[in-house]
Amino acid sequence: MLPATFLAERLSRAGIRDVVTVEPVSGGLAAVAGIALREDAPPVFVKAFADAPDGDAFAAEAEGLTALRERGGVATPEVLLANEELLVLSLLQPRPRSGSFWERFAHALAHLHTSTAHPRFGWHRDNWLGRRRQINTWADDGFAFFAEHRLLRWLSEPRVEAALEPADRAALERLCARLPELLPKRPACLTHGDLWAQNVLATTDGRAALIDPAVSYMWAEVDLAHLWTTAPPPESRRFFDVYAELTGLDDGWPARMPIIQLRQHLAVLAQFDDDWGAAETIRATLAPFRAGA
Repeated sequence: MLPATFLAERLSRAGIRDVVTVEPVSGGLAAVAGIALREDAPPVFVKAFADAPDGDAFAAEAEGLTALRERGGVATPEVLLANEELLVLSLLQPRPRSGSFWERFAHALAHLHTSTAHPRFGWHRDNWLGRRRQINTWADDGFAFFAEHRLLRWLSEPRVEAALEPADRAALERLCARLPELLPKRPACLTHGDLWAQNVLATTDGRAALIDPAVSYMWAEVDLAHLWTTAPPPESRRFFDVYAELTGLDDGWPARMPIIQLRQHLAVLAQFDDDWGAAETIRATLAPFRAGA
């Protein structure tokens, strides 16, 4: 079934029957998405899974959007409908190609991270990173939480098992054991959890607005690493300097990004046949932790 027809049928089943047409959109990797033009209401953004991973995926995403907005003051789309089959959101605007936009976003993200400190790592429920469940069991130790639920958790996934050799797996385990000496001790704060540039859009008044969260209370640098390592646009250059100044980051933060971003590379490897170089990047990051290295 064509994406537009599929989404239109899901909207009709949800009681939204004034849809004139659905225009498919690209960019997301896990779901079918589009913009629904309506007769009697403003257009909306809609997405669905052709084979939904679980009935709570969209409810968890909607909750994450609300948490980012209400707890962290970050702009997000309004949730119009979230059920087992469908997520319907108010329509955002494309991100402007301007350095000033990214500088303002640096202030918004710094506020999110510095105003939502939490004594524990995790979230009150599991949610979703793409098409895989993100385990958020509460923990007091950030290093243990990151090792167990953000890195080692992926080793049992079939695509990861097929792509990584025993030496790679052993190197990841060594890296996890050394996390307290490799990374500075940081507090937990509310994080978006899947913050690459594609998930940064704009409101009608030009503020940065975030979509597709996988929220948890985690290290702020989880969000920073995802932006830093996924080809951010040239106009975002000042974002990183401004964010570092506002949050008091030390000069060595870029060197930590490959280790923290292992979590995202493992997630990509676990979910997609084309891993966009994730396996190669994982092996390169793990090279210093191989036996005899």
